[in-house]
Amino acid sequence: MPLLVCMKFQKAVKPHAPLIKFPNREGVPRPNVQEALKTLAVSSPSPPPLVVQLPLSRPPRPLARLPGTPDSLATVKKLPQRYRRRALEAEEMDYIQRGGPE
Repeated sequence: MPLLVCMKFQKAVKPHAPLIKFPNREGVPRPNVQEALKTLAVSSPSPPPLVVQLPLSRPPRPLARLPGTPDSLATVKKLPQRYRRRALEAEEMDYIQRGGPE
């Protein structure tokens, strides 16, 4: 009996048709990493020091409010418990304030 069920299931499943096709790269030689690094080191002299220009300072713009209804205490209380943010314990708050492990 289980054999018949398996055969019916196999007939019901359609064969997989891939949506992405990759090019055939069997004939393309693979580069040797060591040789590539040697040629890069030989062909390129030491790079000149980078000069970075700092952007002109501008006064900060006021933050734009996002459109939509702002959260209120009433909307937060209506949320089911599974969607509410978990309360942090004192140890977790200390860990965050400390910046991570000591």
